[in-house]
Amino acid sequence: MPFSILILALGIFVINTSEFVIMGLLPEVAADLGVSIPAAGYLISGYAFGVVLGAPLLTPFLVQAPRKAVLVALMGFFTLGNLACALAPSYEWMITARIITALAQATFFGLGAVVATQLVAPGKAARAIAAVFLGSTIANMIGSPAGTAIGQELGWRTSFLILAGVAGVAALMLILFLPRVSAQKIANLKTEFSVLARPEMIRALMTTTLGFGGTFTTFTFIAPMLTDVTGLSSGWVAPLLLLFGFGMFLGNPLGGRLADWNIHRAVQYSLAFLIVVLLSVSLVMQYPVWMIAAVFFFGMALFSTIPPLQIQVMSHAGDAPVLASAFNIAAFNLGNGLGAWLGAMALDKGASYMQLPLIGAAMCAAGLGLAWIRSTAPKAAIR
Repeated sequence: MPFSILILALGIFVINTSEFVIMGLLPEVAADLGVSIPAAGYLISGYAFGVVLGAPLLTPFLVQAPRKAVLVALMGFFTLGNLACALAPSYEWMITARIITALAQATFFGLGAVVATQLVAPGKAARAIAAVFLGSTIANMIGSPAGTAIGQELGWRTSFLILAGVAGVAALMLILFLPRVSAQKIANLKTEFSVLARPEMIRALMTTTLGFGGTFTTFTFIAPMLTDVTGLSSGWVAPLLLLFGFGMFLGNPLGGRLADWNIHRAVQYSLAFLIVVLLSVSLVMQYPVWMIAAVFFFGMALFSTIPPLQIQVMSHAGDAPVLASAFNIAAFNLGNGLGAWLGAMALDKGASYMQLPLIGAAMCAAGLGLAWIRSTAPKAAIR
């Protein structure tokens, strides 16, 4: 893989780490900003909704601009956003900074994946995309646990300061090493958006939103679950996030192999696996040994859904791969936001942490119901 693809992976690494590191630091952030843990949970849903807004607001208008300049500008924007989070004097400032920063994510992911395919020979396009999105896997395996450990030891603001620095380095490296690649010329923006309005595309995006989003009723509050219900000390949170990330690392290729076999069945089986794991988390949350095992399988089940859901959407993309890719990132994050919001609302209404996985399983089951509508895998080729 060209070195420039590794730089794109670094950009995705810092973006995903910034998105998810706050989950391990939720009690610390809540205490410092003077809000409840459910209120702090809205920092996660707010970010996710920012990603959703960014896909339609930015992607259609930036897709024709010089791609190197766009990627550099988006990473620079993300640098400033993380700096604003680190310096946030209040909860209102923090949630505003999170939402504004998130606007750049869908476009960077969608455009970065397409640029990666332009940097290699046609026969290596899939491997190039996999190499770029390796940044996401490493973010969950190493970035978020490391950020959690640093934040617990030196303060949560230190984690965001470091992320701002890494994002700045990534922006500089994009300037120095990313080649200039041709931009896509869109003859008719209305035609591009019409791809997203097809019934099969709408169903695929809704399956992504509901099927994946249910996990965030649980994942958002994983730190207080481990400390308040399982009875582990806060020092266990970072190592268990690392274990969670290792499960993700194994789940991703599992989902990919299923998708190579049959896209439609892969979506169904991976979502069913995820529902079973969420139900298990609710049952074993009070038992430390079993909960530790459940955290590993939770990570595996979560990431086993991503390749089938992504390939399902791309199979309907036609000649709009950047828009489809960006909007599926938005669909993932819409689910993240809805799941986190449902979890926070449930806690505000008096639900216990043990009930949150049940709510998430019900949301995932709605996605599974949409996936069962079709009886055969999509026939369209992925472009």
